[in-house]
Amino acid sequence: MKLRDTFNKKDFVVTVEIPPPRGTNVRDALAIAEKIGDRIDAINVTDNQRGIMRMSSLAFSHLLKESGHEPIMQITCRDRNRLALQSDVLGAAALSIENLCVMTGDHPSLGDHPDAKAVFDLDSVQLIDIISRLQRGESMIGKRLNGSPEFFLGGVLNPFAAPFELQLMKLRKKIEAGTEFFQTQPFFDIESLKEFLDRVKDINTKILIGVTPLRSAKMIHFLNEKVLTRPIPDNIISKLESADDPVREGIELASEFVHRTKDMMVDGIHIMPIGSEAHLPLLLDLAGL
Repeated sequence: MKLRDTFNKKDFVVTVEIPPPRGTNVRDALAIAEKIGDRIDAINVTDNQRGIMRMSSLAFSHLLKESGHEPIMQITCRDRNRLALQSDVLGAAALSIENLCVMTGDHPSLGDHPDAKAVFDLDSVQLIDIISRLQRGESMIGKRLNGSPEFFLGGVLNPFAAPFELQLMKLRKKIEAGTEFFQTQPFFDIESLKEFLDRVKDINTKILIGVTPLRSAKMIHFLNEKVLTRPIPDNIISKLESADDPVREGIELASEFVHRTKDMMVDGIHIMPIGSEAHLPLLLDLAGL
């Protein structure tokens, strides 16, 4: 089922992030998609996430589509100028990719090619607006297209950005530009989620709540220092530090969080396994998905 239709027909949508391989061997990544494909609604394909080089999101999204899955192709503004971005968007449409998730992207200094030149010719709001123009049949400079794409457009949302009022302004700009659904950074406690949902209750859009299974206290410290804008609560750190099997503990904590979100007014979840892709079937089992 197309993702747009899924949002209209299901009360609780589930998407999962699977990164392309760091090389040409796609067998393992496709095998994970095959194991969970009939239990989820779409698969996000990252675009050199955190500035770390992998196969292109366009190519791997196409391979997922050919294998019968519903890909969400992530596209960042970090690595390409406005010419290349428009070309890749048109190429995605020609390859029958129907869902895009647009983001500005992490700076390459954070990744494995820290000396790479960042492009950032556009930001995410500008790119969303340009994709909307492409869908109306014209390029960024107003030239008519010979055939126009049609996408279900997504974006990302940081619930922990400060001041949150600026994040709300950007959220509204993305919606005005054409964004139809959002995926958030991961939550790790229900109290933060309740606070966030209260802040966005008057905004008419679809929001998938980010979920990440933690593997170790070391991973938590890395996320707190390098990735997240609000630290993971200390009580969760303590649980993983005292667990006999930290990986299993992290999966159980994530599944408990998913269970609790089902009772709240959310459109669904977006699972970002961050290295725990092999444990996705277990997480889905424990979460009842």
